Amino acid sequence: MNPQPKTFSAKPAEAMADRKWWVIDAEGKPLGRLASTIATVLRGKNKVTFTPHVDTGDFVIVVNAQKVTLTGRKLEQKQYTRHSGEPGGFRSESYGDLLKRKPELPIQKAVKGMLPKNTLGRELLSKLKVYAGPDHPHAAQKPEPLAYITRASAA
Repeated sequence: MNPQPKTFSAKPAEAMADRKWWVIDAEGKPLGRLASTIATVLRGKNKVTFTPHVDTGDFVIVVNAQKVTLTGRKLEQKQYTRHSGEPGGFRSESYGDLLKRKPELPIQKAVKGMLPKNTLGRELLSKLKVYAGPDHPHAAQKPEPLAYITRASAA
């Protein structure tokens, strides 16, 4: 009688050893699909060593964040809201205005919403680097281009 194979569970030290850096160009890509691809890589779900409670993911650099697209009329209709906690502290801003003011924020917020809402999720978000233009200061890490999955290429 053969015993069952043991389930693999990554240890935090093992997970840190084989981290890679990826770069993805956001130009012309839909925000939600881009964010789900990024969240998958940050969590490490694209690796065979994925363990839910351990950070097994890689670093992701996003360039050309100001050129990300949204479908439909979301540029005018989609609203980002926040509240300062003070009376009258509610602020609302359209996606188009936010993209002009701070182009990195929509991608960061979209990815943050797809990560776990705990300490691990906050740790994973620190591995995301978003830049409005085509340049980034992480050339020393030798990032590789990340293959972005589109609907046409998945079929």
